[in-house]
Amino acid sequence: MRLTAVRRTALAASAAALALLVTACGSSDDGGDKASDGAEGKGDKTASAAPALTAAELEKAALAQADVKNGKVTEVSAADDVAKDKVKSEGGDCEPLTYAEVGVPLGEPVASVKRSWTEGPKKPSGDQTTEEAVGAAFDLDKVLLTLASYDDGGAETVLKDVKAAAGKCAGGFSFTAMGEPAKIAKVAEDKAPGGADEAVAMTMTMVGDEGDEFPVKVVVTRKGSTVATFTVLNLAAAGSGKDFPFPTEISDAQLAKLG
Repeated sequence: MRLTAVRRTALAASAAALALLVTACGSSDDGGDKASDGAEGKGDKTASAAPALTAAELEKAALAQADVKNGKVTEVSAADDVAKDKVKSEGGDCEPLTYAEVGVPLGEPVASVKRSWTEGPKKPSGDQTTEEAVGAAFDLDKVLLTLASYDDGGAETVLKDVKAAAGKCAGGFSFTAMGEPAKIAKVAEDKAPGGADEAVAMTMTMVGDEGDEFPVKVVVTRKGSTVATFTVLNLAAAGSGKDFPFPTEISDAQLAKLG
């Protein structure tokens, strides 16, 4: 796999996807049950009676390095962040999916924070060929995690809107983020990870600038009045177009911290 090919594919995805891929590709020293088998996670649809978490409370509840067994957790800097006014969806029905894919909080949150997680490198086995070893080195997940808290049932509304959009936009949609055009060929609902009151999981098939396609996993969950959105890229999948499992160890760790 050529590194330049991975970066070229990412460029056509979105500014957020580009930032995630380039960060992970540029570093060479930076598990769990993984689900992707075609059904929406219904969850326990308990209404969020608790008040919205403040920005300080969200910071405390956000995924930290001590919460993961491998890889690296970092804060998303302002320079790498994607502002809502820099994202435009072509078609209002698919706007919730556009925002979820690039890590923009949906609706009108009281507060929001972002983190990223890069999976630790895998050691190649002794019987792998050179090509297989190179492929294994790129088989790393990169997660953009967005936490947002809501008042007055806003968290429930976000999940409702995302679920509706996932159905309406199954045939794909287009958007622009930070001036970069992106196209989703299709949206397929997956089995959502456990631990949330509500959740919807999707595989979005993105189209590169040369017509190549690759999967991006997007999972939107609600725990009380807080929505946690996980956007996941896999470097090997970005180059090969093959599917990959969602890293549930990260959603498990984050949702556990939300209580």
